[in-house]
Amino acid sequence: MIDLRFLRENPEAVRASQRTRGEDPALVDALLEADAARRAAVATADNLRAEHKAMGKVIGKASKEERPALLAAATDMSAKVKEAELAQHAADADLDAAQRAISNVVQEGAPAGGEDDYVVLETVGTPRVFDFEPKDHLELGEALHLIDMERGAKVSGSRFYFMTGYGALLQLGLLQLAAQKAVANGFTMMIPPVLVRPEIMAGTGFLGQHSAEVYHLEEDDLYLVGTSEVPLAGYHSEEILDLSGGPKRYAGWSSCFRREAGSYGKDTRGIIRVHQFDKVEMFVYTTPDQAEAEHQRLLAWEREMLDAIDVPYRVIDVAGGDLGSSAARKFDCEAWVPTQQTYRELTST
Repeated sequence: MIDLRFLRENPEAVRASQRTRGEDPALVDALLEADAARRAAVATADNLRAEHKAMGKVIGKASKEERPALLAAATDMSAKVKEAELAQHAADADLDAAQRAISNVVQEGAPAGGEDDYVVLETVGTPRVFDFEPKDHLELGEALHLIDMERGAKVSGSRFYFMTGYGALLQLGLLQLAAQKAVANGFTMMIPPVLVRPEIMAGTGFLGQHSAEVYHLEEDDLYLVGTSEVPLAGYHSEEILDLSGGPKRYAGWSSCFRREAGSYGKDTRGIIRVHQFDKVEMFVYTTPDQAEAEHQRLLAWEREMLDAIDVPYRVIDVAGGDLGSSAARKFDCEAWVPTQQTYRELTST
């Protein structure tokens, strides 16, 4: 969530960020008003509580004749305190809603615009040219008995699948390679829970604009994670960390679940956009002054993984309008897909 002190001191920077994202800069003024209203409500409630407490001391020292009037005044003041506390709770809720409505402040230098306004930073490798019509991953996967979409749909519905035989072994091998590279680069390997509480899901921003993509178990009030970023972000919640010895780096290996709401008809062939998949996620706790450098390290480690599997790829700087609400900057590594004649995201930081 937006730091209120930063907002008060730099409102124009937050408005500029909103414009870069293509979001409403007027939300900044709404948050400033909610912040002022909440501080005023707290001051009013605090003052009334102090007056009420002082009246109690006066009553304790009052004579028998004075007490009835003082008690009546104290009862009246108690009602005012309760009313002020209700107003404070309402102001707290309004402030929380206004604060959650504003996305993270975009880092200076990130391109403005939407999904197609990314900037290509580098292209690595040369896409192969075939002298025949190449088969896509699904056609190859089914022919080699690596993927079974038909039985996946039979068992679980559309966009589910079985990885079978060498397909399953290939997936496990890629995950193991990613895990080994993460550990070699100083990450602590984690296998986190994939069901989390609402406050953990909300804390990472996934119950805002992404809420339609999240699976919710209503009876238990738990959420299936779409990335192990969520439980890793919650791992140190409500803790104060000592980062004087450097960042805390974790790598989470988990199954991930996404409803893919709103993506019907988009990349639906094969296993590009599915409801369940496994992933290794790097997650770092670091200080703000080290964040940008650590971001570049994460990108370098992702590139190391792509170099290891020898695919042509490009690195793009994602435009503000295509950033998630919690992202200040995002770099994607996209691999060349010959049957689609385009690049598709493989990693993202």
